[in-house]
Amino acid sequence: MRIEHVAIWVRNLENMREFYETYFKGKSNQRYHNKEKGFESYFISFESGTRLEIMRRIGINEKNLAETLGWAHIAFSLGSKEAVDELTTKLTTDGYKLVNGPRTTGDGYYESVIEDSEGNLIELTV
Repeated sequence: MRIEHVAIWVRNLENMREFYETYFKGKSNQRYHNKEKGFESYFISFESGTRLEIMRRIGINEKNLAETLGWAHIAFSLGSKEAVDELTTKLTTDGYKLVNGPRTTGDGYYESVIEDSEGNLIELTV
């Protein structure tokens, strides 16, 4: 068994698509748009085969988003400490917020945590 994809509601669909394509080498499909439901989404595929679905729907406003439970974070394994350091530097240089790290956690993981452009937590790990 494997996780096929993870989905997240977003405010700015195009900005989030560009973020995951630029920094995580994701490849997006064509935008899906259901006009009747006011729903739009992209699937972003990564080298590992895992996919991320980013979704937007009319009627989900700030109040609804604040009351919706979402993920705690999504983690990307980059393969080395150097790769974690390099991407952390690139993201922070480009203005994304560093939440913590890079550091070795108490349970032995080398990681940093950043926020994407909408404040969702992304863990960069070896």
